[in-house]
Amino acid sequence: MNRKKYVALFSLIIILSFIGYIVYDSIRPGNIATQESGAENDENKPPDKWKILKEVYVREGLKAIALSPDGDIYLGGDSFVSCYDQDLSKTWSLETPEKITAITVYNDTVYATSEELIFLLNMDGRMIGELGPYEANCLITSVSANKDYLAIADAGNKIVFILKKDGEVVSMIGHFGEKLLIPSPYFDVSLTDDNELFMAQTGRFRIEKRNLNGDIMSTFGESGSAPADFCGCCNPAHFALIPQGFITAEKGINRIKIMSQEGEFVEFVSSENDFIASVPLDVASADSITIYGANPADSKLYVFVRK
Repeated sequence: MNRKKYVALFSLIIILSFIGYIVYDSIRPGNIATQESGAENDENKPPDKWKILKEVYVREGLKAIALSPDGDIYLGGDSFVSCYDQDLSKTWSLETPEKITAITVYNDTVYATSEELIFLLNMDGRMIGELGPYEANCLITSVSANKDYLAIADAGNKIVFILKKDGEVVSMIGHFGEKLLIPSPYFDVSLTDDNELFMAQTGRFRIEKRNLNGDIMSTFGESGSAPADFCGCCNPAHFALIPQGFITAEKGINRIKIMSQEGEFVEFVSSENDFIASVPLDVASADSITIYGANPADSKLYVFVRK
Protein backbone atom coordinates (compact mmCIF):
# COMPACT_ATOMS: atom_id res chain seq x y z
CA MET A 1 0.00 0.00 0.00
CA ASN A 2 1.55 3.32 -1.06
CA ARG A 3 1.82 6.44 1.07
CA LYS A 4 -1.30 8.11 -0.37
CA LYS A 5 -3.47 5.10 0.51
CA TYR A 6 -2.13 5.11 4.09
CA VAL A 7 -2.99 8.80 4.46
CA ALA A 8 -6.49 8.27 3.05
CA LEU A 9 -7.11 5.30 5.36
CA PHE A 10 -5.87 7.21 8.38
CA SER A 11 -8.11 10.18 7.53
CA LEU A 12 -11.12 7.88 7.17
CA ILE A 13 -10.44 6.35 10.59
CA ILE A 14 -10.26 9.84 12.16
CA ILE A 15 -13.55 10.88 10.54
CA LEU A 16 -15.35 7.68 11.61
CA SER A 17 -14.01 8.08 15.16
CA PHE A 18 -15.29 11.68 15.31
CA ILE A 19 -18.74 10.63 14.06
CA GLY A 20 -18.80 7.79 16.59
CA TYR A 21 -18.00 10.20 19.42
CA ILE A 22 -20.80 12.54 18.37
CA VAL A 23 -23.29 9.65 18.36
CA TYR A 24 -22.06 8.42 21.73
CA ASP A 25 -22.17 11.90 23.25
CA SER A 26 -25.75 12.43 22.08
CA ILE A 27 -27.02 9.25 23.78
CA ARG A 28 -24.84 9.01 26.88
CA PRO A 29 -26.73 9.20 30.22
CA GLY A 30 -25.33 12.56 31.22
CA ASN A 31 -26.57 14.19 28.03
CA ILE A 32 -30.01 12.59 28.38
CA ALA A 33 -30.19 13.93 31.93
CA THR A 34 -29.35 17.42 30.69
CA GLN A 35 -32.14 17.27 28.07
CA GLU A 36 -34.61 16.05 30.65
CA SER A 37 -33.53 18.83 33.00
CA GLY A 38 -34.25 21.38 30.25
CA ALA A 39 -37.73 19.92 29.83
CA GLU A 40 -38.28 20.15 33.56
CA ASN A 41 -37.19 23.80 33.48
CA ASP A 42 -39.80 24.50 30.78
CA GLU A 43 -42.42 22.76 32.90
CA ASN A 44 -41.37 24.79 35.93
CA LYS A 45 -41.54 28.13 34.12
CA PRO A 46 -43.79 30.50 36.06
CA PRO A 47 -47.28 30.55 34.52
CA ASP A 48 -48.94 33.69 33.24
CA LYS A 49 -50.88 35.38 36.05
CA TRP A 50 -52.90 37.60 33.70
CA LYS A 51 -55.30 36.96 30.85
CA ILE A 52 -56.61 38.90 27.87
CA LEU A 53 -59.99 40.34 28.77
CA LYS A 54 -60.61 42.21 25.51
CA GLU A 55 -58.94 42.94 22.21
CA VAL A 56 -60.05 45.79 19.98
CA TYR A 57 -58.94 46.58 16.45
CA VAL A 58 -57.93 50.25 16.39
CA ARG A 59 -56.55 51.27 13.01
CA GLU A 60 -53.83 50.10 10.64
CA GLY A 61 -50.41 51.31 11.77
CA LEU A 62 -51.04 51.35 15.54
CA LYS A 63 -47.76 52.07 17.30
CA ALA A 64 -47.98 53.69 20.74
CA ILE A 65 -50.15 53.95 23.86
CA ALA A 66 -50.41 56.22 26.88
CA LEU A 67 -52.95 56.59 29.68
CA SER A 68 -54.21 59.59 31.60
CA PRO A 69 -54.52 59.27 35.40
CA ASP A 70 -58.30 58.96 35.05
CA GLY A 71 -57.93 56.01 32.69
CA ASP A 72 -58.52 57.51 29.26
CA ILE A 73 -56.52 55.72 26.57
CA TYR A 74 -54.47 57.62 24.00
CA LEU A 75 -53.24 55.77 20.93
CA GLY A 76 -50.90 56.88 18.16
CA GLY A 77 -49.81 55.41 14.87
CA ASP A 78 -49.50 56.05 11.16
CA SER A 79 -50.61 59.70 11.01
CA PHE A 80 -53.23 59.60 13.76
CA VAL A 81 -53.86 60.15 17.46
CA SER A 82 -57.03 58.72 18.99
CA CYS A 83 -58.63 58.86 22.43
CA TYR A 84 -60.74 56.06 23.94
CA ASP A 85 -62.60 56.01 27.23
CA GLN A 86 -62.40 53.20 29.78
CA ASP A 87 -65.24 51.38 28.01
CA LEU A 88 -63.04 51.32 24.87
CA SER A 89 -65.34 53.70 23.02
CA LYS A 90 -63.55 56.19 20.79
CA THR A 91 -64.14 59.80 21.88
CA TRP A 92 -62.05 61.54 19.22
CA SER A 93 -59.45 60.99 16.53
CA LEU A 94 -57.05 63.45 14.91
CA GLU A 95 -55.19 63.11 11.62
CA THR A 96 -51.57 64.17 12.12
CA PRO A 97 -49.14 65.47 9.48
CA GLU A 98 -46.65 62.68 10.20
CA LYS A 99 -46.59 59.14 11.60
CA ILE A 100 -46.77 59.02 15.40
CA THR A 101 -44.00 57.00 17.05
CA ALA A 102 -44.62 57.70 20.76
CA ILE A 103 -47.18 59.36 23.03
CA THR A 104 -47.60 60.51 26.62
CA VAL A 105 -50.06 62.58 28.66
CA TYR A 106 -49.44 65.05 31.47
CA ASN A 107 -52.17 67.19 33.04
CA ASP A 108 -54.11 68.78 30.17
CA THR A 109 -51.64 68.12 27.36
CA VAL A 110 -51.04 65.17 25.05
CA TYR A 111 -47.50 64.92 23.66
CA ALA A 112 -47.30 62.87 20.47
CA THR A 113 -44.04 62.51 18.58
CA SER A 114 -43.12 61.81 15.01
CA GLU A 115 -39.58 60.74 14.19
CA GLU A 116 -38.41 64.38 14.46
CA LEU A 117 -41.14 66.49 16.06
CA ILE A 118 -43.24 66.73 19.20
CA PHE A 119 -46.89 67.64 18.62
CA LEU A 120 -48.87 69.17 21.49
CA LEU A 121 -52.62 68.44 21.68
CA ASN A 122 -55.28 69.49 24.14
CA MET A 123 -57.62 66.97 25.73
CA ASP A 124 -60.21 67.50 23.00
CA GLY A 125 -57.78 66.42 20.30
CA ARG A 126 -56.92 69.86 18.92
CA MET A 127 -53.35 70.65 17.88
CA ILE A 128 -51.99 73.47 20.07
CA GLY A 129 -48.24 73.46 19.42
CA GLU A 130 -45.15 71.84 17.98
CA LEU A 131 -41.54 71.42 19.16
CA GLY A 132 -38.38 70.41 17.29
CA PRO A 133 -36.58 69.15 15.35
CA TYR A 134 -33.45 68.83 17.51
CA GLU A 135 -30.89 66.76 15.57
CA ALA A 136 -30.35 65.55 12.03
CA ASN A 137 -31.16 61.86 11.53
CA CYS A 138 -33.43 61.98 14.57
CA LEU A 139 -35.64 58.96 15.34
CA ILE A 140 -37.81 59.62 18.39
CA THR A 141 -39.04 56.37 19.91
CA SER A 142 -40.31 57.49 23.33
CA VAL A 143 -41.54 60.60 25.15
CA SER A 144 -42.31 61.29 28.80
CA ALA A 145 -43.38 64.39 30.73
CA ASN A 146 -43.59 65.74 34.26
CA LYS A 147 -44.49 69.17 35.66
CA ASP A 148 -41.45 70.99 34.32
CA TYR A 149 -39.70 68.81 31.76
CA LEU A 150 -40.00 66.55 28.75
CA ALA A 151 -37.72 63.61 28.01
CA ILE A 152 -37.45 62.24 24.48
CA ALA A 153 -35.44 59.22 23.37
CA ASP A 154 -33.73 59.58 20.01
CA ALA A 155 -32.72 56.11 18.80
CA GLY A 156 -31.25 57.53 15.61
CA ASN A 157 -28.58 59.54 17.42
CA LYS A 158 -28.63 57.43 20.63
CA ILE A 159 -29.41 60.45 22.80
CA VAL A 160 -31.96 61.32 25.48
CA PHE A 161 -32.98 64.98 25.35
CA ILE A 162 -34.23 66.67 28.52
CA LEU A 163 -36.32 69.69 27.52
CA LYS A 164 -38.17 72.45 29.31
CA LYS A 165 -41.82 72.62 28.41
CA ASP A 166 -41.10 75.45 25.98
CA GLY A 167 -38.68 73.18 24.10
CA GLU A 168 -35.40 74.56 25.46
CA VAL A 169 -32.75 71.84 25.76
CA VAL A 170 -31.57 71.27 29.35
CA SER A 171 -29.29 68.27 28.79
CA MET A 172 -28.39 65.66 26.18
CA ILE A 173 -27.60 62.28 27.70
CA GLY A 174 -25.31 60.25 25.47
CA HIS A 175 -24.17 63.19 23.35
CA PHE A 176 -20.84 63.77 25.08
CA GLY A 177 -18.57 61.30 26.83
CA GLU A 178 -20.48 58.08 27.49
CA LYS A 179 -22.11 56.66 24.38
CA LEU A 180 -25.40 54.78 24.74
CA LEU A 181 -25.67 51.33 23.21
CA ILE A 182 -28.93 51.38 21.23
CA PRO A 183 -28.69 48.88 18.34
CA SER A 184 -32.26 49.19 17.02
CA PRO A 185 -35.25 51.57 17.09
CA TYR A 186 -36.40 50.44 20.54
CA PHE A 187 -35.47 52.98 23.19
CA ASP A 188 -37.89 53.89 26.02
CA VAL A 189 -37.75 56.59 28.69
CA SER A 190 -39.94 57.54 31.65
CA LEU A 191 -39.69 60.72 33.72
CA THR A 192 -41.03 60.88 37.30
CA ASP A 193 -42.37 63.89 39.19
CA ASP A 194 -39.21 63.72 41.32
CA ASN A 195 -37.08 64.33 38.21
CA GLU A 196 -35.81 60.77 38.11
CA LEU A 197 -35.24 59.51 34.60
CA PHE A 198 -35.66 55.82 33.81
CA MET A 199 -34.32 54.67 30.47
CA ALA A 200 -33.81 51.34 28.75
CA GLN A 201 -30.28 50.96 27.42
CA THR A 202 -31.34 48.09 25.24
CA GLY A 203 -27.93 47.04 23.98
CA ARG A 204 -26.94 46.40 27.60
CA PHE A 205 -30.24 44.65 28.45
CA ARG A 206 -31.03 46.89 31.37
CA ILE A 207 -33.13 49.71 32.77
CA GLU A 208 -31.19 52.59 34.28
CA LYS A 209 -32.23 55.25 36.76
CA ARG A 210 -30.48 58.57 36.16
CA ASN A 211 -30.74 62.20 37.19
CA LEU A 212 -31.50 64.88 34.63
CA ASN A 213 -27.79 65.43 33.99
CA GLY A 214 -27.45 61.79 33.01
CA ASP A 215 -25.60 60.50 36.07
CA ILE A 216 -26.44 56.83 36.71
CA MET A 217 -28.06 56.20 40.10
CA SER A 218 -28.87 52.49 39.71
CA THR A 219 -29.44 49.80 37.07
CA PHE A 220 -30.97 46.36 36.75
CA GLY A 221 -31.23 43.72 34.06
CA GLU A 222 -29.10 41.09 32.35
CA SER A 223 -29.14 39.22 29.07
CA GLY A 224 -30.82 35.81 29.17
CA SER A 225 -34.06 33.88 28.78
CA ALA A 226 -34.71 33.34 32.52
CA PRO A 227 -37.83 35.11 33.84
CA ALA A 228 -35.78 37.89 35.45
CA ASP A 229 -33.61 38.47 32.37
CA PHE A 230 -34.11 40.24 29.07
CA CYS A 231 -33.71 37.95 26.09
CA GLY A 232 -32.68 38.33 22.48
CA CYS A 233 -31.48 41.62 21.06
CA CYS A 234 -32.30 45.12 22.23
CA ASN A 235 -34.44 44.58 25.32
CA PRO A 236 -36.52 45.62 27.14
CA ALA A 237 -38.12 47.04 24.01
CA HIS A 238 -40.78 48.88 26.05
CA PHE A 239 -41.48 49.52 29.71
CA ALA A 240 -43.92 51.44 31.89
CA LEU A 241 -43.67 52.56 35.51
CA ILE A 242 -46.26 51.32 38.01
CA PRO A 243 -46.29 51.67 41.83
CA GLN A 244 -44.95 48.12 42.27
CA GLY A 245 -42.10 48.69 39.84
CA PHE A 246 -42.14 48.13 36.09
CA ILE A 247 -44.09 46.49 33.31
CA THR A 248 -41.64 45.38 30.63
CA ALA A 249 -42.19 44.09 27.10
CA GLU A 250 -39.61 42.10 25.13
CA LYS A 251 -39.07 41.02 21.57
CA GLY A 252 -37.29 37.85 20.46
CA ILE A 253 -39.32 36.02 23.07
CA ASN A 254 -42.46 38.14 23.04
CA ARG A 255 -43.34 38.36 26.70
CA ILE A 256 -44.72 40.95 29.08
CA LYS A 257 -43.82 40.79 32.76
CA ILE A 258 -43.81 42.75 36.00
CA MET A 259 -40.55 43.57 37.75
CA SER A 260 -40.17 45.01 41.25
CA GLN A 261 -38.71 48.44 41.96
CA GLU A 262 -35.42 46.65 42.69
CA GLY A 263 -35.55 44.86 39.35
CA GLU A 264 -36.59 41.44 40.63
CA PHE A 265 -38.98 39.27 38.65
CA VAL A 266 -42.53 39.35 40.05
CA GLU A 267 -44.74 37.59 37.50
CA PHE A 268 -45.54 37.08 33.85
CA VAL A 269 -48.41 39.02 32.39
CA SER A 270 -48.15 37.26 29.02
CA SER A 271 -45.48 34.77 27.98
CA GLU A 272 -47.65 32.04 26.41
CA ASN A 273 -49.18 33.91 23.50
CA ASP A 274 -49.49 34.01 19.73
CA PHE A 275 -47.90 37.45 19.36
CA ILE A 276 -45.24 37.81 16.67
CA ALA A 277 -41.88 37.32 18.37
CA SER A 278 -40.14 40.23 16.67
CA VAL A 279 -42.92 42.78 17.32
CA PRO A 280 -43.19 43.80 20.99
CA LEU A 281 -46.29 45.45 22.42
CA ASP A 282 -46.13 48.99 23.79
CA VAL A 283 -47.50 48.80 27.34
CA ALA A 284 -49.25 51.09 29.83
CA SER A 285 -51.25 50.96 33.05
CA ALA A 286 -52.95 53.68 35.09
CA ASP A 287 -53.88 51.65 38.16
CA SER A 288 -51.85 48.40 38.10
CA ILE A 289 -55.20 46.58 37.92
CA THR A 290 -55.55 46.73 34.16
CA ILE A 291 -52.65 46.55 31.72
CA TYR A 292 -52.96 47.68 28.12
CA GLY A 293 -50.82 46.59 25.20
CA ALA A 294 -50.75 48.23 21.76
CA ASN A 295 -49.74 45.61 19.21
CA PRO A 296 -48.27 47.00 15.94
CA ALA A 297 -48.43 43.54 14.34
CA ASP A 298 -52.24 43.42 14.14
CA SER A 299 -53.13 47.02 15.13
CA LYS A 300 -55.13 45.78 18.11
CA LEU A 301 -55.38 47.06 21.66
CA TYR A 302 -55.13 44.24 24.20
CA VAL A 303 -56.57 44.55 27.70
CA PHE A 304 -55.01 42.33 30.38
CA VAL A 305 -56.51 41.58 33.80
CA ARG A 306 -55.54 39.14 36.52
CA LYS A 307 -56.79 35.58 36.18
